[in-house]
Amino acid sequence: QVQLVESGGGLVQAGGSLRLSCAASGRTFSSYAMGWFRQGPGKEREFVAAISRNHVYYSDSVKGRFTISRDNAKNTVYLQMNSLKPEDTAVYYCAAGLVLSRAPGYDYWGQGTQVTVSS
Repeated sequence: QVQLVESGGGLVQAGGSLRLSCAASGRTFSSYAMGWFRQGPGKEREFVAAISRNHVYYSDSVKGRFTISRDNAKNTVYLQMNSLKPEDTAVYYCAAGLVLSRAPGYDYWGQGTQVTVSS
């Protein structure tokens, strides 16, 4: 069982930055692929970024602006978000699974953290 707790969301102006963190429980964190997804108002949950031991994926909408990273010693995955746009407004979810994927088929999910970007 893996428990995930996101933090770092908030309100920011367009063009600003935020860094989301996701702290995971468990002693096998390094073996999990970690993903970030988001769900905007009235929208379906969508893929943002994912990272495994050797690979990183980004959605086209965030490539070049967002950076995913992980610190296995701290059991934490991060999402650095720069040049934020109003359309980035969403609840951001952290996810963990055994397979790196852009699909939301991860095994464990956090509760989400709200990111609001004002224009």
